[in-house]
Amino acid sequence: MMKYIDRDVTRTLEKYLKNYPAVALLGPRQCGKSTLAKHITSRIDRSVYIDLERITDRNKLSDPELFFQLNSDKLICLDEIQKLPEIFSTLRSIIDENNRNGQFLILGSASRDLIRQSSETLAGRIVYLNLTPFSFHELFQTSHVGFTEFAPFLIKGGFPRSYLAKDLDLSFVWRTSFIETFLQRDLQQMGFSMPPESAFRLWKMCAHSQGQLLNASKLGDSMGLNHQTIRKYLDIFQGTFMLRLLTPLLPNLKKRLVKSPKVYIRDTGILLALLNLKTMDDLLGHPVFGHAWETFVIENVLQNITDWEFGFYRTSHGAELDLVLQKGDQRIAIECKASQAPKPSKGFYYALSDLGIEKGYVVSPINSPAYPLNSQTMVTSLGEFLESSPPFQ
Repeated sequence: MMKYIDRDVTRTLEKYLKNYPAVALLGPRQCGKSTLAKHITSRIDRSVYIDLERITDRNKLSDPELFFQLNSDKLICLDEIQKLPEIFSTLRSIIDENNRNGQFLILGSASRDLIRQSSETLAGRIVYLNLTPFSFHELFQTSHVGFTEFAPFLIKGGFPRSYLAKDLDLSFVWRTSFIETFLQRDLQQMGFSMPPESAFRLWKMCAHSQGQLLNASKLGDSMGLNHQTIRKYLDIFQGTFMLRLLTPLLPNLKKRLVKSPKVYIRDTGILLALLNLKTMDDLLGHPVFGHAWETFVIENVLQNITDWEFGFYRTSHGAELDLVLQKGDQRIAIECKASQAPKPSKGFYYALSDLGIEKGYVVSPINSPAYPLNSQTMVTSLGEFLESSPPFQ
């Protein structure tokens, strides 16, 4: 039995269940949604769990209105809701009839944009939460974590069965199997039309383009597909939480700004499996190391913010920041450097000047406490940044 690790969204999820009729918990396949839902429902006296991947459970909903009426006093958890999208209209009528909070907990492996029926049919009756694979904060309760301690997390990624595997070989086997199953079965079962061979080629090409600007036409030329088809496939990968298309921050400045998004495979474990990199030595000797670290930092930062806008910043004149967080007139500049003696480029300082930011952060795998590189730059570990920078205080 796998060790249970507390998830950061647990308290928010419990709060939402007390205050809204329906809560949707969305996230990639195998990220721990079912485990969290069972943990929540086990502490509720009256609840019922329905796994829509199981035929016996699906059969219970052959007459969904009757089933919901018979269980109207319980919290009903519906897992893998995207397999039964036609049920949303019934949910609406039951929610309105019962008129109480905590009626449904809905789990899905596609974003609300892809599960359009819920956002349209249950408008005003449902709130959404995202669950990611494990985060740095969930795995390490202290900010003082050395690189050697969290390196396995970088290599294995955050999917629970991958991270909790006994060794790197077993983790790698799980990830390669996950990739195959996701392409061969899961996408089709979720109703997405994307040939597995084409999807695998595109996914690998994205891995080789990690952290770079998206060029859909170039990807299409390489695969013999038009750029509209490439964008459709990328939207599916993004909507199933496998890919992030990080958009640029476009402040109202008189600058020639880059407007294409940057491509990131969100989980570093999946990224390395697609590139057939099994160990830290493999990663250190590969050109993707810097972008893998960048991904690791960006994903862990974004998992922990809610009300901040974010994007990267780049101009045609060489100003560049990997990530900018913005709320009102407050901006946080982040540069990711996979070095224990990092030195930002001139573009970092140009960007600080453009955006009117007095001090930027360089997040690196250092083993020492944060220190000022100069009056404009603070070098910090990821753990210390997540603990002490303004968005997380």
